[in-house]
Amino acid sequence: MSKMISKTDGNILILEREFNAPKDLVFNAFSKPEQLTQWWGPSGWVLTSCSLNFTVDGTWYYCTKCTDINQGDFYGIESWGIGVYTEIIEGEKIVYTDYFSNAHGNESDKMPSTKITLTFEEIGGKTKLINRAEYGSAEALKTVLEMGVEQGISETWDRLDNHLDAIRKQ
Repeated sequence: MSKMISKTDGNILILEREFNAPKDLVFNAFSKPEQLTQWWGPSGWVLTSCSLNFTVDGTWYYCTKCTDINQGDFYGIESWGIGVYTEIIEGEKIVYTDYFSNAHGNESDKMPSTKITLTFEEIGGKTKLINRAEYGSAEALKTVLEMGVEQGISETWDRLDNHLDAIRKQ
C-alpha cells in the first residue's frame, strides 16, 4: 500500500498518493455517488447521505457518521458538508470548494472552507492523486490540521485503495 505524502506552504496543504489503478477508475470513484458511498470517510465512518450533481456549479451534499463505538465521543456524530464544483476536466481534474454545513445544507461560519483541486496523473497504469487544499489563511489551515485532517484523509484514501482493489478484482 502506498504511503500518503503531505506538505504545507502557508495556507495550502498538498497531499499525494499513488494508487494501483488506472486514472479513469480513480476519477470515477470521486465522480459517481454509488462509488463514493463505498469508501468516503475515515475509518469507522460511513457516508449516510450523498446527493451529487457532478457538473460545474453543481453540488455534492453529504453526511458522514461515526459508526465505530471504539471512537468514544465521536460515536454517533454526524459531519455534514457541501461541495460546489467550479471546474471538471473528465479524467484529469476536479476543483470544488468544500464547506462544513448543517443537515439543512447551510454553510458553517465557524469552520473554514477549503478550495480543493484534485489532479489525476497516470504513471504506468497507476494513478498519482494530488489533493491541493487551499484555505483562507494559515490559521484556518492550522485549525484543520489540529482537527486531524491528514489522518482523516489518509484513512479515507486507505478505504479508496481497498475499493479500487475490489473493483479491479470483479
